[in-house]
Amino acid sequence: MKAIQDLFSTDYGMMSFVIIAAIIVGSIVAYFVLVKKMDESAANSKK
Repeated sequence: MKAIQDLFSTDYGMMSFVIIAAIIVGSIVAYFVLVKKMDESAANSKK
């Protein structure tokens, strides 16, 4: 419980939360971009 309280109530906790959220969002965006590129590549190779 202390860890969660530190995460949301201290400056270093909030910065950690922002970094964790940015990594998660960045990973999701990278996944969708890569899937799109692979689909385009597969479509181009069939031509």
